[in-house]
Amino acid sequence: MRLMISGGGTGGHIYPALALIQRLQERGLLDAVMYVGTEKGLESRIVPNAKIPFETLPLQGFKRKLNLAGVKTNVQTLGLFVGSMNKATKMVKAFKPDVVVGTGGYVSAGVLFAAATHHVPTVIHEQNSVAGVTNKFLARFVDRIAITFPEVASAFPAKKVVLTGNPRAQQVAGLRPNERLADFGLDPHKRTLLIFGGSRGAPKINAAAVQALPAFGRADFQTLFVTGNRHYGRIKNQLKHVPENVKVVPYVDDMPAILPDVSLVIGRSGATSLAELTALGLPSVLIPSPNVTHNHQYVNAKSLADGGAALMITEPELDTNFASQITALMADDTRLQAMAKAAKNMGVPDAADQLIAVLQEAIAR
Repeated sequence: MRLMISGGGTGGHIYPALALIQRLQERGLLDAVMYVGTEKGLESRIVPNAKIPFETLPLQGFKRKLNLAGVKTNVQTLGLFVGSMNKATKMVKAFKPDVVVGTGGYVSAGVLFAAATHHVPTVIHEQNSVAGVTNKFLARFVDRIAITFPEVASAFPAKKVVLTGNPRAQQVAGLRPNERLADFGLDPHKRTLLIFGGSRGAPKINAAAVQALPAFGRADFQTLFVTGNRHYGRIKNQLKHVPENVKVVPYVDDMPAILPDVSLVIGRSGATSLAELTALGLPSVLIPSPNVTHNHQYVNAKSLADGGAALMITEPELDTNFASQITALMADDTRLQAMAKAAKNMGVPDAADQLIAVLQEAIAR
């Protein structure tokens, strides 16, 4: 299979693409791949580091605030989109892909639109429970639309939609307990709470964790508190005393590797995180970021909470009861086991293979 794939802007668009590429390689199905992103997006670092051929298009996103500056930016964005179509078309004609896949982000609009107009099989993947603007635009042109959350199906033409799950899930589904917690001075065999607000850290989650650490220090479990690099120094200065059963670190390079040894995760509700949690059957306390498009993290979290796999706490609800809520949950084996079972039932451990089947069907049409 000759695969052209495009997605950028956030890790939530990039990591599913990389997971799909990896699984195609593992199955011996990938003859050639080209990843198309932007020069300034996160993908410009992550994809080349993964040794994947990378090309760029000069695109930018639309502004939602339509003041004078926003209108000016949107006119410029439209001009870039039109201009990029010529380069995207040349890429498609030169690479001759069997299928073109978009995983979200404005850069995928130009690539998928160019491919669709030249009758190349096209598939988009929507990771979130609320459809992204780019995918909603592309929906009318592409052949198939793969989704992760059933709730988002109504945003797209029903005949094109296939529920596949997130390819990232298959990357972590096979992970087993590995005693990696020992690297942080923790006991791999003791009940462990992980607090992690994302690679950049989450100030509100960090503040709630700092307030709760004394209570966690008195509890019969251990805590790994990942602050995010930018917040680590300030938080270390704030903490007069760190309990012996609490470890505070700026970042964990390979976060999925420690998840099998964790009992409960407190964190955001981005699509990639939820794919990992459900693939592994991990209970969670989800605190959705309010600073995302269409509040999609809230809808993501609600999906797991409604299914019994997670407890959702919004940022305004992070108050003095936070510590007691978490310590009570960590002490409740029955509830944790029920949440873990519900999470596992929501997981799609073969999501990458399911998406590959969609690509193969699109090519065969």
